[in-house]
Amino acid sequence: MNGLYNLGIKLYAAAIKMTARSNAKVAKMVAGQQETIAMLKRNRREDNPVWIHAASLGEFEQARPLIELIKEKHSDIPIVLSFFSPSGYEVRKNYPLADSVIYLPLDYKENAKLLVEALQPRLAIFVKYEFWGNYLEQLRNHNIPTAIISAIFRPSQIFFKPWGGMFRKMLDAFSAGVFVQDKASQLLLDKIGVKSEVFGDTRFDRVLSIMRQTVDFPAIEKFAKTARTLIMGSSWQPDEDAVIPYFNKHPELKLIIAPHEFNEERLLELEKKIKRPVKRYTQLAPGEDIDADCLIIDCFGILSSCYRYADIAYIGGGFGAGIHNINEAAVYNIPVIFGPKYHKFKEARDLVASGGAKVITSGDEFSSVVNVWLTNSAYLENAGNIAGKYIKDNIGATEKIYSRINSYL
Repeated sequence: MNGLYNLGIKLYAAAIKMTARSNAKVAKMVAGQQETIAMLKRNRREDNPVWIHAASLGEFEQARPLIELIKEKHSDIPIVLSFFSPSGYEVRKNYPLADSVIYLPLDYKENAKLLVEALQPRLAIFVKYEFWGNYLEQLRNHNIPTAIISAIFRPSQIFFKPWGGMFRKMLDAFSAGVFVQDKASQLLLDKIGVKSEVFGDTRFDRVLSIMRQTVDFPAIEKFAKTARTLIMGSSWQPDEDAVIPYFNKHPELKLIIAPHEFNEERLLELEKKIKRPVKRYTQLAPGEDIDADCLIIDCFGILSSCYRYADIAYIGGGFGAGIHNINEAAVYNIPVIFGPKYHKFKEARDLVASGGAKVITSGDEFSSVVNVWLTNSAYLENAGNIAGKYIKDNIGATEKIYSRINSYL
């Protein structure tokens, strides 16, 4: 990559190191990147793994169906899984289908060269939004087949700007395929001479698999059966400020909250806002009934199964950087609600347009939406059916992608 790009990476690195001084999560990332570099210097792989890179946990969920299919068909092929974000690495560092899980070092040319030559991957796969110039350049220089999956492109991205030539060249590195979610992305790429195939989003396959393998939680099922239940998944403080006041005033409604982060300070602040009986999931004794109106899920791993016990789902993140996974809820035939920052997500736009989802910008709007759904069972059921059908109509991306990359395996 050119000097301007590399200067940008150096400035980005300086900002990260400064943030790490006061942010434990970022400090873990910096330390993890250094460990990866040290490991790569010590070891050179000879088994030609498949290298799959996911920025964070959400992108991992898009990669996961493909990882599972590759392992099912080629159990002898090792997989190296890399993350950029601590929220992905720390949760999935022991993922059993990956032979190695690492932090991706910053995109310096020397780091990219070191990683590619140490791993010697037979195939590299990037997920959705990951465009790291030096890594892509090294993969191209070493003639390593490279693909991007579940990608989605928007006119506002730099690839489509008059000054975006340097970034457009990155797309040439995807010699094994550019697999996009929708026709709009393909049309944008056509305009800049990049070939792509519309295969959809692998997350639909993942949530259907989760639904089929769901774990039973009898206490939560019993809790939710006694009243209409709203579940908040991956919530942040602005989401909770829009929802909890309504819950506090409506005793006919029960609430399950799975906050995106749940350290003790965060949980105590959350509990103070709730004016009705509340319990934490991890503090329940085995077999204990949930003698409360609100349940806080203060652990990883069960949210996706809990959605099936709810009548309505609120998905967090829409007042911040962007909404979290709405498909995990919609697959259970329940309608979803989220905040205003959802336009980057095709599934959210589609569900809003079809009536399976509603967007809110305030607590008052949340109240209006929920009041209609809770007082009109037919309307609630119809919205949920629309959401569930949308998920089932969009499965199949994983098999399509596998059929294209199989020759490299």
